[in-house]
Amino acid sequence: MEKIKTYLKEHKLTVRIVAMILGAALGFAYYKFIGCKSGACPITSNPYISTAWGALMGYLVAG
Repeated sequence: MEKIKTYLKEHKLTVRIVAMILGAALGFAYYKFIGCKSGACPITSNPYISTAWGALMGYLVAG
């Protein structure tokens, strides 16, 4: 467990970038497969906002 903590501390930027990419992919997947058909949902009705929101959440989770 200590090796994992050390690795994450040494590669903090890489971990955050990977988390942002994964979050963006999940945000887009949420838009694509679940989404909001009526267009009334401010986040999930637009693929760009949904992807950006997912990337932001990935960054925050990795931080």
